[in-house]
Amino acid sequence: MRKHQQEQIQKLVTTLYEATDEINRQFSRKNIPTVINLLRDCQDAAIHMGEFIENFEGEDTRTVELLTEYHTSLYNIAMEIETIHVSFIKQLKKELRMIENSIRNELKPNKIEVAFFPYKASMWDSLESVWMAANEDAQCDAYVVPIPYYDRKPGGSFGEFHYEGGDLPDYVPVTHYESYDISIRRPDVIYIHNPYDIYNTVTSVDPRFYSHELKKYTDTLVYIPYYSTSGGMSEGQKSCSAYYHADYIITQAEKYRGFFDSSFSKKLLPLGSPKFDRVVRICNNPPEPPAAWKAKMTGKKVYFYNTSINGLLSNTQVFLKKMQYVFSVFAAHDDVCLLWRPHPLLESTLDSMRPEFKQIYSKIKRFFIENDIGIYDDTPDVANTIALCDAYIGDSGTSVVSLFGIAGKPIFILDNNINTEPVEDDWRGEMIIRGFNMYTDDKWLITRGNKLYYSPDNNYKYQYLCDLSDHAYGDYYAYTLTFGNETYICPRNAQDIIILNENKISKRIRLKKYIERPGSFSGAVSCGKYIFLIPLFYPAIVRYNTANGEIKYFDANLDIIIGKGSGERLVGGFCVQNGYLFIASPVDNRVLAIEAESGKEQVLTTGGNNAGGCMTLDSDGSNLWLMPFSGTIVTCWNPESGEVREYSDFPENLKCRHINFGFECMERPFSHPAFCGDYVYLAPYWSNMYIKLNRVTGESIEWQPPFDTPNSIKNGYYSSWCKSWFLYPKGEAKKFYNLFSLYDRKLYNIDLENSKYEEINIDFNINELKANEPGFKKNSEWLQYCSEESVFNTLSDFLEENITGNAFNKENQIAAYGEIAANNDGTCGKKVHEFIKEHLNGN
Repeated sequence: MRKHQQEQIQKLVTTLYEATDEINRQFSRKNIPTVINLLRDCQDAAIHMGEFIENFEGEDTRTVELLTEYHTSLYNIAMEIETIHVSFIKQLKKELRMIENSIRNELKPNKIEVAFFPYKASMWDSLESVWMAANEDAQCDAYVVPIPYYDRKPGGSFGEFHYEGGDLPDYVPVTHYESYDISIRRPDVIYIHNPYDIYNTVTSVDPRFYSHELKKYTDTLVYIPYYSTSGGMSEGQKSCSAYYHADYIITQAEKYRGFFDSSFSKKLLPLGSPKFDRVVRICNNPPEPPAAWKAKMTGKKVYFYNTSINGLLSNTQVFLKKMQYVFSVFAAHDDVCLLWRPHPLLESTLDSMRPEFKQIYSKIKRFFIENDIGIYDDTPDVANTIALCDAYIGDSGTSVVSLFGIAGKPIFILDNNINTEPVEDDWRGEMIIRGFNMYTDDKWLITRGNKLYYSPDNNYKYQYLCDLSDHAYGDYYAYTLTFGNETYICPRNAQDIIILNENKISKRIRLKKYIERPGSFSGAVSCGKYIFLIPLFYPAIVRYNTANGEIKYFDANLDIIIGKGSGERLVGGFCVQNGYLFIASPVDNRVLAIEAESGKEQVLTTGGNNAGGCMTLDSDGSNLWLMPFSGTIVTCWNPESGEVREYSDFPENLKCRHINFGFECMERPFSHPAFCGDYVYLAPYWSNMYIKLNRVTGESIEWQPPFDTPNSIKNGYYSSWCKSWFLYPKGEAKKFYNLFSLYDRKLYNIDLENSKYEEINIDFNINELKANEPGFKKNSEWLQYCSEESVFNTLSDFLEENITGNAFNKENQIAAYGEIAANNDGTCGKKVHEFIKEHLNGN
C-alpha cells in the first residue's frame, strides 16, 4: 500500500469520527430517522474501506476484520435504536480507535509511486538512471509519462504540437499522458527536467504539466537539470520557475551551490547528473551503428560536431559561416568522418527567435546532406552517438562537452569567429588580445592563456616571464599596475591579486570568494597608494592598500555603477582625479565618487540632460569627460564646480554599427579620447569616424588619422569589441598620445599638434609563443580539460593530429571532470532514488 492510499483510509476514519459525533447529537435530540440514515452511511463507508484495502492488501487483514465487526455493530445499533442506551457512542469510538491503530500498524506504506514526466526524448538521459533505480526497486511502481509540448511562434503563441513518447528507448515502458490521471494517481514523487514553465521562449510543455500544476498532486516534486556542465553555468539557470515549486533540485556537485539564488539553497542536492550515468554505461558497451552510418565510419576517426543554441544566438551570421568553414575543412580530409548533430531545438529556435536566418540554415543543411559530407544525426539518443564517436568539436557552453569529458574522449573547442586558415602575423590577434590599457604599465602584457610577458627595456619587445595560473585559459588576469619595485597583477575572472617582485611571483592576495562564475571584475586603476578593482559580477568595489595590505570592500552603491542596457550587464566608465575614484552610471547621469584615502562615498549627478549613461570616463586634469553608452551626447563635467557642458553637434554622416550583429544603431559611439589644447579627439568605439572637437566653440569635424585605419576586423583571429582608443599622453608637453587600433592590433604614437606619427612595433618571438601554447590541458574552472582552436592549433591541425603543446591524455581529462561531478562512476541515479525514498519514509 502507498502512503497516499493509507492517508485516504485515515481520512475516511476521521470522517467516521465526525459522523459518530453527529449521531450523538441527533440521538440526544430524539431525531431517530436521521440517526438511522447516518448509521447506514457509516456502514457504506466501512464496506468501501474494506473493499479498498482488499484490492491492495488481499483478504484476511486484521483491519478488514475490525471493519466487519464495526459494520455489524452499526447494524445492531440500528436495530435497537429505539431502546438502546447512549453508551453505544463510546463503543463505536472504541472500535474506530482499534481500526485507526490497525491502519497505522498493519497497513504501513510499502509501495511508492514515482512518475517521470519527460517532454523531449533527446533529454530523457537526464532522468533515465533515476528511473532505472526506481524500476528495479520492488517497493516502487515507476511510470514514464512523456508529456506533449508546443513550439513557440515569434509572437509567443503556441505553434506546432509535439509528442515524443514513441521516441524513447524500446526498453522504457511508456504510459500515455491521457491515461495517467495525476489527480487520481497522486504519485508520491514526480521527476521533471523542464524548469521554465510559461517562460520558455522557444517551446512550452502543455500548461497542464507546468510545475505549479504538478505540485498540487504530489508530495515530492524533483527537478533534475536537462543539461550537464563542464564547469560553468549560465545566468539564466540561477532562478527558474520550477525551482519555486520543486521540493528538491538535483545539482551536479557541491561547487554549483553558489550559482543558484540563495533562496533555493535548502532544496539543492549535489548528487551528480544522470546524464553522466547513461554515457558511462553506453560507452562501456557501445551499440552497433545504423547501417547508413557504418559505411562512412569504417576505418576512420569519427568527429562529433555539435552546433548549440548559445552559439546560434550569440551571433547567428558568424555561426552559419563557421558551419560552412567546418564542412569545407572536413571535405578536404577524406580520411576522417564528420558526424554533425545539431541541438534538437536548433531549428525551433531559428523559427521563433532568428526567422530571418532560417532559409540560409536550411540551405547549408541541405548542402551537407545532398553532398554527403558526413553523417547527419537527428536521432533522439546522444549517448549512443557519443559512444560511436572518437572526439568532439564545437561550442564550449553545452552539455555535450561534459559528456565527452566524462567519457574520456578528446574535446576541441571551436572559435566561431574563425572561418579561414591563419596567415602570417595572425598570431598577433590572439596574443595581443586585449591590447594596451590606459591605466596599466605597457612593460607588461598578459596574453591569451594567462601568460605574463614583459619588455625588459620597455620598448614593446616582449619575452615570456611566467604563467599566472595553472589553468590554460579562462582569462583570469588582465591588468598590471606598478608601485616602485612591485607590480600588481589584477584579476578579471580570478578573485585574487598577484604581487610580482624582481620578476618573480612573491605573493597572492586572496579576496573574499563571492562568485562561482567568470566576470569578477571589469577594470583596475591606481589612486595614490591604492588599487581599486571595478566589479562586474563581484559584489563590491575592492580597495587594496599597497602600503600595508589592507583590503576594503565597498558594496553600498553598486546599483549606481552597474545597470542593464540592451539585455547586457553594463558597468559605467571610471577614472581617478585629485585623489578621488569616479565611477559613472551606465544608464543615467549619476556618478559615484570615492575619496581614495578615507573611503568616503558620495553619489553625485552631472546635471546634464544626457540619459545615455557613461561608457568611458576620462580626466583632462580638471574636468571629467563622459562618453555615452547610448546616443551621441558627450558630457564635460567639473565635479568641483558643478559646471557642465554637453556636446552633440557632430558631422551628419556619423553612424554606429553593432560590432557583433552589424545593424546600424546609435550606441557606444566613442572610446577613450585625447586632449590637446582646445581640442578633444574622439576615437571610434562603434562609430564610423574619428572626431576632432573644439571644446571652446563646440564645433566638430571628422578627423583623419595620419595613417590608415581599418574599417573592419581583420579576420576571425582578431576578436574585437571596438575599433580603437587613445592611451594617456607621453612626454612633458602631453601632446604625444599612443593610439591602439584593436581591429589590426597596431599601436601608434601620435603628435596631435603636428599630425605626425610613428608606428610602434610590438614584437614577440614566435617560437617562444608556440613553446607556451598549452594544447590539451585543464582549461579553467568553467571548462575542464580540452584544447582550443587557435592560430597555432587549427581545426586542420586537430584532424591531422598535429597539436602544438600538450598531447591529449585521457587519464588527465577524466580526473579533471571528476572534480566537477559527484558520483561520476555511474551511480548518480541510484543515489538520487535512495535519497528521495528515505525522505518519503521520514528519515
